[in-house]
Amino acid sequence: MELKRVVVTGLGALTPIGNNISEYWDGLVNGKSGCAPITYFDTEKFKTKFACEVKNYNPTDFFDRKEARKLDRFAQYALISAGEAIEDANIDLDKVDKFRVGVIWGAGIGGLQTFQDEVVNFAEGDGTPRFNPFFIPKMIADIAPGNISIKHGFMGPNYTTVSACASSANAMIDALNYIRLGHCDVVVTGGSEAAVTQAGIGGFNAMHALSTRNDDPETASRPFDATRDGFVLGEGAGGLILEEYEHAKARGAKIYAEVIGGGMSSDAHHMTAPHPDGVGVERVMLNCLRDAGLEPKDVDAINTHGTSTPLGDVAELKAITKVFGEHTKNININSTKSMTGHLLGAAGAVEAIASILAMEHGIVPPTINHSTVDENIDSSLNLTLNKAQRREVKVAMSNTFGFGGHNACVLFKKID
Repeated sequence: MELKRVVVTGLGALTPIGNNISEYWDGLVNGKSGCAPITYFDTEKFKTKFACEVKNYNPTDFFDRKEARKLDRFAQYALISAGEAIEDANIDLDKVDKFRVGVIWGAGIGGLQTFQDEVVNFAEGDGTPRFNPFFIPKMIADIAPGNISIKHGFMGPNYTTVSACASSANAMIDALNYIRLGHCDVVVTGGSEAAVTQAGIGGFNAMHALSTRNDDPETASRPFDATRDGFVLGEGAGGLILEEYEHAKARGAKIYAEVIGGGMSSDAHHMTAPHPDGVGVERVMLNCLRDAGLEPKDVDAINTHGTSTPLGDVAELKAITKVFGEHTKNININSTKSMTGHLLGAAGAVEAIASILAMEHGIVPPTINHSTVDENIDSSLNLTLNKAQRREVKVAMSNTFGFGGHNACVLFKKID
C-alpha cells in the first residue's frame, strides 16, 4: 500500500511570548523571554514564584461568560489555537467531508485548575458533595478535541493522546498516520496545557524539577548553560492542520511544510529522569529518520526537548551526537523552551510550529539566556546561542520527551 503524503496547511498558537502565530514568531526571532512572576495566585510560600504565563489574555474576548465558565483554561487555549489554525488553512467548512476530518489533540494533564478548585472547595466544606456539574467535563483531558469537533462539526477520529510532555508530538504522529493510511483527509492536531496552578507549581517543586531562580526569573530557563537549575513551567497551546497533499493541492491551499516522519521510543529507565546515555532518545531519532526515509546528513535543524534541567540537556545532546556524528556540527540545534518555558503536553506542538516557521522564514530562533559554558557539552556544537541565525532549513526535526520515558520525534520538510 502506497502511503499518502501529508502536509501542514494551517497554524495557530497561544503562548507566553505571543497570542497568535505572528506574535509568537516575532517573540521567537527576537529572543523574547516569556517568564515573569506568577499572577494567578499568591506565591509567598512557594519555592518557585515565577512561570511563563499567557499574557494579556481575557477569556471573554473569545467566549461569552456562560461558555467560558464551562471551559477549563487548557480547553479555552485549545479552541483558540485550533480556531486560528482552521482559519489560517482557509478550509471551506461547507464543502469539506466532515466525516473525514479528525481532531487528535495532546494534553499531559488537562483541567488541573478545575480539579484543584473542586477538591479544595469540597475539603473546606462540611463534607457534603456539592460539586459543580461541569467538574468532570471541564477536567478530563479529552474534552479539548471534543469541544473542537463540536464547534466545527468535525466527525472523523476524535481523541486525546496523553504521554506527559510528549503528548502533542504523539498527537501529530497519530494524525500523520491516519492521513497516510487514507482514513482522513484533514486532521486538526496539536496540544494545550494550563498547569500554572498551586498544584502544578507545588507538585513540580516537590520533585525538585523547577528552577528556583526567583531573583532573576526572566533568565531562569537557560538550556545547555552550566548554571541551569530546572525547567520553567509554561502554558498555552499550538494547533496545526495536517492535510493529505492532493486534497490540499486540489483546493489551492497554502502549504507550510510536509510532515515526512514520526518516531517513538521508551527509555524504560526511570519515572522522571532520562537515561544518562540518551539510549531511548537516540533510538527515537533513528526511528524517525527511518520512517522518513532520510539519512542523518539530510537534517539541517533540531528543536530539542532542551528543558534546562541538569541531566536532560546533556543526555539529549549526547544522543544527537551519536545519531548525527560529524554532521552534528552542521546542524543548528536550539531550544525554544528558553523563551516559552516548558508547556508540558503542548510543548511538542508549539515547538513543531517553531520548526516549521524556521523553514518558511530561513531563520532559526535562538536558545536565549546562555552565559556559562558547560564542560559536559561539546563546545563545537552550534546551539544557536542568544541570537537567531539565518540559514536555509530544508529539513527540521522536533524532539519531545515526557515523564515515564516517553520519547517522540517529528520530521518536517520544506516543499519547493
